[in-house]
Amino acid sequence: MSKYTSDLLRLLEERGHLHQITDPEALDALAAKQVVTGYVGFDPTAPSLHIGNLASIMLLKRLQDAGHRPIVIMGGGTAKVGDPSGRDETRQMLTEEKLASNIAGIQGTFERILRFDDSETGALLINNDDWLSKLGYVELLRDVGPHFTINRMLTFDSVKLRLDREQPLTFIEFNYMIMQAYDYLVLAREYNCQLQMGGSDQWGNIVNGIELARRIDGKEVYGVTAPLITRSDGQKMGKSVSGAIWLNEDQLPAYDFWQYWRNTDDRDVGHFLRIFTDIPLEEIARLEALEGAEINEAKIVLANAVTAMVRGDEAAKAAEATAKETFAGGGAGEDLPTLAVGNEGMRVAAALTAIGFTASNGEAKRKIAEGAVKLDDAAVNDPGFLLLPSQGTQLRLSLGKKKHGLVTR
Repeated sequence: MSKYTSDLLRLLEERGHLHQITDPEALDALAAKQVVTGYVGFDPTAPSLHIGNLASIMLLKRLQDAGHRPIVIMGGGTAKVGDPSGRDETRQMLTEEKLASNIAGIQGTFERILRFDDSETGALLINNDDWLSKLGYVELLRDVGPHFTINRMLTFDSVKLRLDREQPLTFIEFNYMIMQAYDYLVLAREYNCQLQMGGSDQWGNIVNGIELARRIDGKEVYGVTAPLITRSDGQKMGKSVSGAIWLNEDQLPAYDFWQYWRNTDDRDVGHFLRIFTDIPLEEIARLEALEGAEINEAKIVLANAVTAMVRGDEAAKAAEATAKETFAGGGAGEDLPTLAVGNEGMRVAAALTAIGFTASNGEAKRKIAEGAVKLDDAAVNDPGFLLLPSQGTQLRLSLGKKKHGLVTR
């Protein structure tokens, strides 16, 4: 039985999204009696978000599902500075044009997952560059600076990590937490925003914003963080041998996205179903209790649900059909990743890396030596074997039982 009375905190709790809350009783009471506007910030440092960001997007979805209003903050202003949280090095500076392009690429993800309309709970997407780039430096120093002390700022993990390792933390990055706190002040003033959410690594930044709104405007606002998602094997969520698991089709084909979820460790299935899908908890309990080969049913449900939410129903259906044809029928489904080797062909070791199955040619050669590589279901033992399909035909390249692709001319 939940200790919370509001639909919002009960939903966040039962789905595994709660880590820290600044004032649980007050926020619970507020959410039980009125519509709460809450936000999560996303810095557009790449043309796509990845599934590490998906947990934060789900916070906004849960907020809206519980009858409240989500705001997506695109960090067009803060991205010009760079968030030092969880990083060992300085972020690269991005141009105005690149930031605008990244925001355009990211926006579609939110439009698929959240409801944007003119209702009281319709989502908003706002760029913090709208106010940060207009903010005068002297104005910032005068109005906001007195509320921050260097002593306090040095205690935050994002700063301590860099200083402890004697790695450079530039003055411009040091200002990131001030800029993010100012975001909350603006949103509280202009949109009556009373809640900021994010991963647990954002706790310090969130608390800064809460304190700034209280000190300058006397306004009570709140913060919620979710646990950072890691897999049961200890690896960071969203990483694979080939790199990040991107949410956009341009950065990662739907089949590869689907396959990532299909390959979830047995121990993670229930946890991921709760966090990343809307499947009822009773059904999740049934699925995560499956054992042996039957747990694959739950993994397919997970893969279909997340892919449908992020990429659309048709993408999920096509990916599942490709998987069935590939694994059950020995065929080559249309959704498999494809590598064109041209008229000169390509050595199999290089092809494994080029198609994204291995991180390097060295790893590819090791996999070949282990007997894990097949071409049209026949083992390949020579890393120098030339892949040169006939014009108009294709070869099926496989690494282990789970990675399959097509090689074409």
